[in-house]
Amino acid sequence: MIKKRISKLRNKFDEFGIDGYIIPKNDEFFSEYSQKDRLKTISNFSGSAGLAIILKKKNYLFVDGRYTIQAEIESGKEFKITSLDKIINCRLFKNLTLGLDPKLFTSKQVKKFFSRYNKTKEIELNLIDCIHNKYQLRSEPFFSLDKKIVGEGHLNRIKNTVDFIKKNKSNYLFISAPENVAWLLNIRGFDNPNSPIPNCRLLVSDDREIFLISEKWKAKKLIKEKKLKESNLVSPENFNLFTKKLKKKKIIIDEKSCSLFYEDILKKKFSILEIEDPIYHMKSIKNKTEISNMINSHISDGVALTKFLYWIKNVNKKSISEYQAQKKLETFRKKNKNYLYPSFNTIAGTGKNGAIIHYRANKKNSKIIKKNDIFLCDSGGQYKYGTTDVTRTMCFSKPKSYVKEIFTKVLKGHIAVATANIKKKFNGKLVDTLARKYLKKSGLDYKHGTGHGVGFFLNVHEGPQSISKYNKIKFQEGMVLSNEPGFYKKGSFGIRIENLVYVKKFNKKLFFKNLTLAPIEKDLINFDELNKIEKDYLFKYHFEVYSALSNYLNKNEKKWLASFI
Repeated sequence: MIKKRISKLRNKFDEFGIDGYIIPKNDEFFSEYSQKDRLKTISNFSGSAGLAIILKKKNYLFVDGRYTIQAEIESGKEFKITSLDKIINCRLFKNLTLGLDPKLFTSKQVKKFFSRYNKTKEIELNLIDCIHNKYQLRSEPFFSLDKKIVGEGHLNRIKNTVDFIKKNKSNYLFISAPENVAWLLNIRGFDNPNSPIPNCRLLVSDDREIFLISEKWKAKKLIKEKKLKESNLVSPENFNLFTKKLKKKKIIIDEKSCSLFYEDILKKKFSILEIEDPIYHMKSIKNKTEISNMINSHISDGVALTKFLYWIKNVNKKSISEYQAQKKLETFRKKNKNYLYPSFNTIAGTGKNGAIIHYRANKKNSKIIKKNDIFLCDSGGQYKYGTTDVTRTMCFSKPKSYVKEIFTKVLKGHIAVATANIKKKFNGKLVDTLARKYLKKSGLDYKHGTGHGVGFFLNVHEGPQSISKYNKIKFQEGMVLSNEPGFYKKGSFGIRIENLVYVKKFNKKLFFKNLTLAPIEKDLINFDELNKIEKDYLFKYHFEVYSALSNYLNKNEKKWLASFI
């Protein structure tokens, strides 16, 4: 199948005068999770980040450290798997003409990755769609979130955005990231799997006028609610003509999310200022209402996850597969009326599959969870009032001392993050060192960040805040992040412990407060390696978990959860 598609693609090279074609993971809206997964179509790679280049005789798949093993398994027969780092000003090949869809790339990406040693050619007709365009597309009208849910009306958010436009002496802000449009207007949609993102763009003027770039039928509920007028709608096909009628001359675009296609249209009419969209930062700071709703969502999620953990610890492991386990977990989540769907594809990996950082089980390749295996489950849910993401690692028999040693080091890193002095460790780069400290003493590490930002009933991965080796964004009250150090031994096991936390202020001090409520596997802990502070943390955490969840559990589940205190 993949060979045939690659061959069909290559047959189009001469027609368009190119030596190769570039296929990114993202779609036209730069979505992390898209209904159109062109990269998977051409490579079979199912990870959330990557890029393929098909040449006349060679195929390259670029991925980061999270996906190396997975890429080899899924795509290694047809593609040379290459580190994503090597794509910067790519020198693996020279003096070639590479075709690309201008809707899928920014000008910054093209300059950074491809233009130094090769030429690029914009082809508005997507060549992957030419050979395969059978995607199951779900699309429904956008819907509004009540102020009671989000804590702030859209008019106030627009006002703050306009203040930014004026401060930068501009006339317009072109919001090209749909997640930012969603936050600004307090709207959501069904255009993407795992995330309630409405695929649209927005133009905001310095006189508070807004223009939603979307199909009219998608906005019909917003018009009915009088959130928008029909005159505020611009169809994507008419955008070029619409801009020509605008009288003012200065516009702000975001170089990370504004595609070549839209930049080409805008630069014909406007003087362009390339400034980061201010909404990335605005939406990263959750207000009190959003935090309160996220707390409630995590109680609901904690009940489901705790019931699942009790269930899987007490069923016959010989008959349970990874796929069955992840379906059972979703069954528990579905019992809550506010649960909608997973916030990402569940990672349920046992034994060596747990070492594949973004492993995904399915009916065909699902492995049986064996008694002696270590089982890693990373999952999350989209609730009407919040987004969750949690990882637990479990065992079903007495673990090897080496595994306990590693798990305990990961746990110590997790606790070090949770209890970090944010006054001193005021950004993600500084906190990240705490998470890796105990592993590094033994010469060990992991190839992913320690934590990512999380949206409010939006993307499970959200910037600009994160806990990673390179992130210098200062923590602020209301930011939500994950805390997920791990370790992965290829061909053997994977370990990760993940809670979501939010930045809380008390007595002028900032600290991390746990959102996630679920027990941490005690059978994998070497308690002799924990100091008093760490032991106290575990006791207090599990006491908090029990206090919040026990009323929603049956007698046996409650008794089991109490054993963690």
